[in-house]
Amino acid sequence: MVSSSAPAVARAAVPSRITDVWYNHRWSIIRLLSPAVLVVVWQLLSATGLISADVLPAPQLIFDAGWQLIQNGKLAEALEVSGVRVVEGLLLGGITGVVLGVAVGLSPWVEATVDPPLQMLRALPHLGLIPLFILWFGIGELAKVNLVALGVAFPLYLNTFSAIRQVDPKLLETADVLGFSLWQRLRIILLPSAAPQVLVGLRQSLAIAWLTLIVAEQINADKGIGFLINNARDFLRIDIIIFCLAVYALLGITTDAVVRALEHRALRYRT
Repeated sequence: MVSSSAPAVARAAVPSRITDVWYNHRWSIIRLLSPAVLVVVWQLLSATGLISADVLPAPQLIFDAGWQLIQNGKLAEALEVSGVRVVEGLLLGGITGVVLGVAVGLSPWVEATVDPPLQMLRALPHLGLIPLFILWFGIGELAKVNLVALGVAFPLYLNTFSAIRQVDPKLLETADVLGFSLWQRLRIILLPSAAPQVLVGLRQSLAIAWLTLIVAEQINADKGIGFLINNARDFLRIDIIIFCLAVYALLGITTDAVVRALEHRALRYRT
């Protein structure tokens, strides 16, 4: 009797475990399934002719075009070039934004003299400065990197400045009592306290960096993902254009996930 009832108990436990997994992770499962369902519906509408291939190619056609770019090595080459541009712009703009944020946050005099011009510059749409950047820096790599750097700098500047000003005054008083130098204040108190908000600024900057790169690589680019899009436009290859845009989106999501993981690790002491 015991041996015959054991399989039945095991079979009954399987649906229960499935139900528990669904209940505990239902929103994560839905988030994962919703894009897949959208792609399936898109493919079905394209197959039935409700969506014209001249307007929006089917997902299968876009995948085939992307696979060709992967096989011939063009995508890898474009990713390398675009990645270097983003990294250089992120380093240049990020370091500038953080340094200015710390300086303005620590000194009322620097805030009074430096912050107003920066706020005026921030009010300008940085993508609208492309004609000036072409005149100043030409149509080479420098213009593209500087445009990315300009877009990256302000989120980090604002978040760093705000974070420095929100540091607990009692910690600063303790630093005075202990005779901390400026470097010790930065390393022990200010930067660790400002880290959560600075990482938020980094996530914002990464999103702006990829968005800026899409536009910057339209400036007479001869390499990079933007070059692939321009070339595909000339040959009316909508499938390649959409695939490259999807690559931009995946790069943005991936880099954001990396920063979120870094944020979780850096701030694990809070949990």
